[in-house]
Amino acid sequence: MQKTFTEFSTNAILKIGDEEILQPYKLAKQPDLYTFIQTGNFKAEIMVDNIPYYIQPNSILVLTTVQYFQFISGEDLLVYQFNREFYCIKDHDQEVSCAGLLFFGNVHIPIINLNIEEQRKFNMLYEVFVDELKTKDNIQAEMLRMLMARFIIICTRLLKAKEGYKETQKSSKIDMLREFNMLVETHFKMEHSVSFYADKLFKSPKTLSNTFAKLNTSPLQIIHERIILEAKRLLIYTDKTAKEIAYEVGFEDASHLSRLFKKYTALSPSDFKKQLQKAF
Repeated sequence: MQKTFTEFSTNAILKIGDEEILQPYKLAKQPDLYTFIQTGNFKAEIMVDNIPYYIQPNSILVLTTVQYFQFISGEDLLVYQFNREFYCIKDHDQEVSCAGLLFFGNVHIPIINLNIEEQRKFNMLYEVFVDELKTKDNIQAEMLRMLMARFIIICTRLLKAKEGYKETQKSSKIDMLREFNMLVETHFKMEHSVSFYADKLFKSPKTLSNTFAKLNTSPLQIIHERIILEAKRLLIYTDKTAKEIAYEVGFEDASHLSRLFKKYTALSPSDFKKQLQKAF
């Protein structure tokens, strides 16, 4: 089952339904849609950037538009997908925007476990979504956006509670991590130095390093891991050569990417590609 809302004037898209929505992702691809997958009484299995994830029953997993996603198995799912035109162009508080905590405030893919009361709230919200999708009038789009904002606010609150983001001091660190991640996502193919991002955030590189150390990471590590992730995506999902990939992620000399790639994976890009070919 799938219900779709489209808005011709803005190219906005909202899709809501069950695992049927995920059938086009039996082969890995970038969805170009922000995606929430909510499990019911059964677990689901997916692959994100060629890494398997097992979503436990009564949980919500959040995906961005840039990840390569593959649906392996799952039933009794509730799935929400929307594009930037539907939600991201609206003014939202930074915590619940498309640059917010759920999408760019984490080192890992967010998975939210739901208790019985939380399950009830999300199931009720799903029913309201479905009812609103049946209501065709001139305020339908705004109502659907309000419901999605509510959905994202509840998810954000639950994630903050789960990760212990209540303290003001830690929240400020998470905000900085989120802003840094957004900047890296925008500029990582051209800018590899911490100082570039520090300048954008009006911080010193040392301040960034000290702040991120308390979150068990570092600015340079985030930059490097994003470069390596992109290189892996291109090696897995395209036929580009290691030299072409190096150039795409901002290296004039392919050997520079090779050294960085080997540091994080213990393999050169070409060896990584060979391993993939053997696996298939």
